[in-house]
Amino acid sequence: QVQVTESGGGSVQAGESLRLSCVVPGYTERAYCVAWFRQAPGKEREGVALLDGDGSITYGDSVKGRFRLSEDRLKYTVYLDMTNLLVDDTATYICAADLYCLAGLTPAAFSDWGKGTQVIVSS
Repeated sequence: QVQVTESGGGSVQAGESLRLSCVVPGYTERAYCVAWFRQAPGKEREGVALLDGDGSITYGDSVKGRFRLSEDRLKYTVYLDMTNLLVDDTATYICAADLYCLAGLTPAAFSDWGKGTQVIVSS
């Protein structure tokens, strides 16, 4: 099991940007799968972006063109850069990791989860 730690949430105005960080110790030493999910009150957990062990990236439809995933392998950190934020992006953003990307942005496919960081976007 790997300890996953997120940071970077906050409150912003619509149209602004925010960067979230996810630290997954040692993930670069194996073909780890690291992903961001989000969950708004009363809604199901939604896949945001995924970094496969081969370097490929997948984005959820609702964030394509606005969010960008990147990594700093020396820091074992995966970043989620969120631009042009919408009120509908308000949610708790949760980072997850697993040994392999077996089922894309499917929450049940991930075994290690962080506690989440809250993002609030106001109009």
